[in-house]
Amino acid sequence: MLVVALGLGFWALGWVMGVPVARRMAVLAGLWAAALLAHLVLPEGNGLRAAIGGDARVWGVLGGIGALVAGYGLGLRKLRARARPLAAAPAETGPFRPVELDRYARHILLREIGGPGQLRLKSAKVLVVGAGGLGSPALLYLAAAGVGTIGVIDEDTVEGSNLQRQIIHTDDRIGLPKVQSAAVAMTALNPFVTVRPYQRRLDEGSAELIADYDLVLDGTDNFDTRYLVNRLCAQAGKPLISAAITQWEGQISVYDPARGGPCYECVFPERPLPGMVPTCAEAGVAAPLPGVIGSMMAMEAVKHLTGAGEGLRGRLMIFDALYAEARVIGVKKRPDCPVCGSGV
Repeated sequence: MLVVALGLGFWALGWVMGVPVARRMAVLAGLWAAALLAHLVLPEGNGLRAAIGGDARVWGVLGGIGALVAGYGLGLRKLRARARPLAAAPAETGPFRPVELDRYARHILLREIGGPGQLRLKSAKVLVVGAGGLGSPALLYLAAAGVGTIGVIDEDTVEGSNLQRQIIHTDDRIGLPKVQSAAVAMTALNPFVTVRPYQRRLDEGSAELIADYDLVLDGTDNFDTRYLVNRLCAQAGKPLISAAITQWEGQISVYDPARGGPCYECVFPERPLPGMVPTCAEAGVAAPLPGVIGSMMAMEAVKHLTGAGEGLRGRLMIFDALYAEARVIGVKKRPDCPVCGSGV
């Protein structure tokens, strides 16, 4: 017990004085060696041996256990010293996060799109004019497809009468600006896209806005805006996907005079007389029709941005939902077009 008490005292004193552990262990080893030596040298019945307690065999076993513990600790320290710290996990430097690769897997499997096509979609900027019947499905599918930046411009607010066909809006967002309502829906569908809402009417001062995008989709229901969008896109050299619907019929084409196709005014040089082509509010429209044509707009956008298939440049598709008929007619650029012709 004397040796144990001395060992604990030396250890505590060394800890208070900040003596390194190795030196404190050396002191304990010295005490052990002295106790063992006393048992081996001094005769039986010696007072010091009695004070130390035990016999040589006990102290030998204790020494062996201590040596094993010390050796294990020494070996462990050497291993730690030789071990190299694990390199930090590399940051995600690729264009897609793992969750995006899973999201767009069905696109990437398509030979016509693949990884490069999906990357082009992610890098693209598309402006949609109008967040109504045609804009609703177009915006949703552009977001779902992974178009990186989507702008939407519309000055209107959501009304109850819109909800029969404008599927991007909901009853609890009545009274909200359409662009804000659309942004809520698109972000909820795909948080990996950037939505830019513009609550205003497209006007002559929107040329700079048009120039900031790679592609424009026009889903408005008035001719003034259609002709204006066409003119601004032609001036900026931007392709335009324009569609229109009424009652049971819809039409869609890609107008791209910068790449040899006609512009909207080449195909429709004169505006119809007032009342000749009623709006949806005046003549009505079948609820799924804007979904069909608006989805076609998104499909043409995906094809144009990825280079897949053959787009509708130089062709006008007309869809009759009442009789389930679709036909495509060729359209040509007019040399005398005041927007994109030689006289410009």
